[in-house]
Amino acid sequence: MSMNNNSEMDLDVISETENFAVWRSQEGDGFTYHVELGGITLHLEDEEWEEFAVLIKSVD
Repeated sequence: MSMNNNSEMDLDVISETENFAVWRSQEGDGFTYHVELGGITLHLEDEEWEEFAVLIKSVD
């Protein structure tokens, strides 16, 4: 799952494994974060991403 070959959008791959990826794209003044989980992709704006990151970090 590689996001590095997209010429239409400037993509910033944050993290990537064999099955999952997190990347972001510039959207106006902020970013949209994309979390690919198999066949599902979550699209999160800045505030949503921050809340999601706190949620994941709290998982034990």
